[in-house]
Amino acid sequence: MALRGQSLAELEVLCNHLYEGTDLAQRMQAEKVLLELINSPECLSQCQLLLEQGTTSYAQLLAATCLSKLVSRASPLPVEQRIDIRNYILNYVASQPKLAPFVMQALVQVIAKITKLGWFEVLKDQLIFRDITADVKKFLQGTVDHYIIGVMILSELTQEMNLVDYSRPSAKHRKIATSFRDTSLKDILMLACSLLKELLAKPLTIQDRQQESLAMHLLKLVLNCLNFDFIGNSADESADDLCTVQIPTNWRTNRDNECGL
Repeated sequence: MALRGQSLAELEVLCNHLYEGTDLAQRMQAEKVLLELINSPECLSQCQLLLEQGTTSYAQLLAATCLSKLVSRASPLPVEQRIDIRNYILNYVASQPKLAPFVMQALVQVIAKITKLGWFEVLKDQLIFRDITADVKKFLQGTVDHYIIGVMILSELTQEMNLVDYSRPSAKHRKIATSFRDTSLKDILMLACSLLKELLAKPLTIQDRQQESLAMHLLKLVLNCLNFDFIGNSADESADDLCTVQIPTNWRTNRDNECGL
């Protein structure tokens, strides 16, 4: 199947072959076209087509997968284009809060990757990818579904910042991770603990699946914060204290903080 100008129907057939197909030849062909799509000038427009007009969750997942690979390339897209992609996804998930969980997770991962890889990038004298917390707070003012999306974004970002990408220079990873730790991580942890205390102050019922889901996402966010590689020893698998939470000393000066560190 050639890539040029594929219709939505053709793209959705590819998605079915890729994610549900049992025919090995069809799956291999679908993977081949996926690689062609990522390297095509039409990639962004095709992804937008899948997200906005696709009739299945697999179509949306294919778009998210393509975007993730696109923004992770060794030769980065222009900064303006990455800003547009990030803003588009933020607006998209805000308008589609009932997406399948695996689609939402894949799109949130794209936001996290863009933020991490552009952490030190400056546009018009501004570190333009560091305002993600402000973006998330807008989600926290919406419905419970939007609230959960905001927490997912912070959780995925914290995990992504802690993840070593061995295809990239380790020094760059440490520089980004250290900057994130020093400028953002404590505030994210305090916010997560505050939100969790607010939730636990309300009557909880087993039947309320949204409350249960929100609690689980908040707990995951707190865990991701505490699992952060505070001292930069993740590459040393022989370290004895990999399971020790190395809270920075300056975090302990605030005796009245929400988490009681």
